[in-house]
Formats: sequence, structure tokens, C-alpha cells
Amino acid sequence: MRGLIAGMLAAAAVALGAAPAAAACRGAAAHPASARLSTVDRATLCLLNAQRRTRGLAPLKENGELDKASVGHSRDMVRRKYFEHGDFAARIKASGYLSGATSWGIGENIAWGGGSYSTPRSIVSMWMHSPGHKANILSRRFKEIGIGISRGAPESGQHDAATYTTDFGFRH
Repeated sequence: MRGLIAGMLAAAAVALGAAPAAAACRGAAAHPASARLSTVDRATLCLLNAQRRTRGLAPLKENGELDKASVGHSRDMVRRKYFEHGDFAARIKASGYLSGATSWGIGENIAWGGGSYSTPRSIVSMWMHSPGHKANILSRRFKEIGIGISRGAPESGQHDAATYTTDFGFRH
């Protein structure tokens, strides 16, 4: 049911004008079930940075350690059939991202959708219409991002779906 609700939110958001930013990002309409996940990952980052650019914010840079935390979480949610953040701070710490940092900040967005609602355009649109998710995307503090996309849903009986995790961070 959550996927269906998320999908309805995403459809409404696209109708409200998210399409122009998506048009500039190759793979924005790519379906994770049939596209390369690297294409879906790049499109997701492009769409997130397009949202930041329109507000005068610096782009997020993808970070391998944050990627490791994000990918692992998306895969785990699909494999174990749950949908929650859990202890994302411990996951990010385990990735090595915080090693040696004297100050830092982190945040996380998760989402999943089936069919056309699993595309980067739909997922990013849904996040941008949710105050908490949007705040992470547009935070001036965050400089880096990890993106993890896994084929499948965190609920049984869902087909043609994808689960996304984005981990945001900064460290000094």
C-alpha cells in the first residue's frame, strides 16, 4: 500500500511541474527493472542536483563510503522485507565515512515504488513534495551523497519495483 500511496504522490508531483528538470537528466524516466542501475543512480543524482541548482545551492558529490551504506541498506530492506531507517548513523559510521572527522552531519531519505513510480523522476518528485525529505535534499550543510538502489520492494507481493536510499553528509 505504501508504494501505491507513494506512487500517487509522485504522479501528482510530476503533474505540478517536476518534468522540466527531469528532461535535462538522462535516464530520469529509466525503469530500474530494465535499466542499468548505474544509469538510474546517475539520473537520481542529476535530478537531486537540479533541485539544488534552481535554489542556488552547490551540487552534492557522490561519495563511495556513503554509497556503500546506501546500497547495503536498500538491499537489506528488500531482502528482509522492512521499510525503515533503522540506525543509519551506525551504518554510515561502519562504512568509514566518519573516520577521522572532528565534526559531521548526516541525513537519510528512503523510498520505494513499483512500475512507473520506481523511476528516478518519480522518486525525486515524491521526496520534493515531502517536507522532511526535501529538507535533506536542500540542506546547505550537506556536501556529499550516497545513492543505493535495489531492484525489488520491501513488501511481499510487489513486482517490478525498486527501493532507494540516499545518505547525505558533511564532515570536517
